[in-house]
Amino acid sequence: MRLGINLGYWGAGMDGDNLAVAQEADRLGYDVCWAAEAYGSDAPTVLTWVAAQTESIDVGSAIMQIPARQPAMTAMTAATLDSLSGGRFRLGLGVSGPQVSEGWYGVKFDKPLARTREYVEIVRRAMSRERLSYEGEHWTLPLPDGPGKPIKLTVHPQREHIPLYIAAIGPKNLEQTGEIADGALLIFPSADHLEDTAVKHLRAGREKAGKTMDGFDVCPTLPLAVGDDINALADMFRPYTALYVGGMGSRKQNFYNQLAQRMGYEKEAAEIQDAYLSGDKTGAAAAVPHQLIDQTTLLGSVDRIAERMQAYAAAGVTTLTLAPAGFTREERIAALRAGTDALERSGLA
Repeated sequence: MRLGINLGYWGAGMDGDNLAVAQEADRLGYDVCWAAEAYGSDAPTVLTWVAAQTESIDVGSAIMQIPARQPAMTAMTAATLDSLSGGRFRLGLGVSGPQVSEGWYGVKFDKPLARTREYVEIVRRAMSRERLSYEGEHWTLPLPDGPGKPIKLTVHPQREHIPLYIAAIGPKNLEQTGEIADGALLIFPSADHLEDTAVKHLRAGREKAGKTMDGFDVCPTLPLAVGDDINALADMFRPYTALYVGGMGSRKQNFYNQLAQRMGYEKEAAEIQDAYLSGDKTGAAAAVPHQLIDQTTLLGSVDRIAERMQAYAAAGVTTLTLAPAGFTREERIAALRAGTDALERSGLA
């Protein structure tokens, strides 16, 4: 099992440390450094900055938002980043959510599965450097009855095939991801529930495409905190869990809330959402069960984290992406080092 690191959003208050953390992950042999975007920092700019100042670690978008860019633009960005980084770019895509898609980008959040499938087909066709033409429900290239003509990408990616990941939570999205992508970006993964909430759906998609899980990258992100007081460490992540389960999306369209329900927390997920949407963020955080936090993070001693890593590997994880917690650069780097120590103790390195 490989290790990755997720820097999250640039502009979240740890910018001065993020580059140092990425460089330490590079030195420690981490496999990939991911950066996110929502409606603040964009992922490609951050990844270019990191790639220019690291040596061997891959850089990946987790995610580049589909409503933010036309697919041909995404192909251009991916090809450019792969070329500039010496073949170290991984393209992670996702549809975002209805509030961001419609409120920030002005793009209707409809038929997300069909839109994702077409988007991936166009991106891959463009990156293959064939002349780009496409006829679909959401995109037609070139536009009919106009001056447009099929054009070929002029940039040569470093590699013939740039790995493509999709951020997926729901069963149908997971199945399609297994069918059309090279990897899946997962959030709030519980090793105890991963087969039922994710892997079986990914496997079904792979089978639909006539493939196995061999070579497919199952890549969840888990916050990491090292220490002896498990309860205190878990409390650090109460606001984070409450934000996603309670407030990320609308009451009817919160994919993280639905995931918590599928993990057996139906009552608790409703309580968290009710409190969060009523403006009681403190109450929402207090309503998050300790067990839910502990199941979806890596907490405790290096030995305890090593045991959890073994459980994730047994559940089908191939790249475990860590989000090291800490209030200082030194604390985050120490957590990174603990992650490599735990991997070595687990016997999975």
